[in-house]
Amino acid sequence: MSRYPLTLFFDSYCPICSAEMEELRTLDGLKRLRFEDIHAADFTARYPHIDPVAADRKMHALYADGTLILGLDVAHQSWRAVGRKKWLSILRLPVMRWFSDLGYWVFARYRYAISYLVTGQRRCDPCSKQACDVAPSVGIDSDC
Repeated sequence: MSRYPLTLFFDSYCPICSAEMEELRTLDGLKRLRFEDIHAADFTARYPHIDPVAADRKMHALYADGTLILGLDVAHQSWRAVGRKKWLSILRLPVMRWFSDLGYWVFARYRYAISYLVTGQRRCDPCSKQACDVAPSVGIDSDC
């Protein structure tokens, strides 16, 4: 029995996160992945068991069998699902896991600043997105 699809819960306000989800979507010929924006207006109604604030702090994904995975495990498993970036498995080895999880924590915490350095854009335009309850709690301005 396949554990797929793997549903990825992602922050569409983050330019790097959105770009990675778009790349995964493009490479997902076997349709093993599903993509859910934690800022969608109906997110909590459709996924009451996924806390959007927690999913904003650390990426969440859910296998079809109900298994929840978090953080860098999500990146590893999503790229594995599309058969790319096999080198990520090194980051899940016991000694490397601690360091890579720390690196992921730093990225997740400062992803808007990192996005600005990498892309020149701190956040995707929240004004073009539907209002959500998560945005104010993570410092996304709702004023346009």
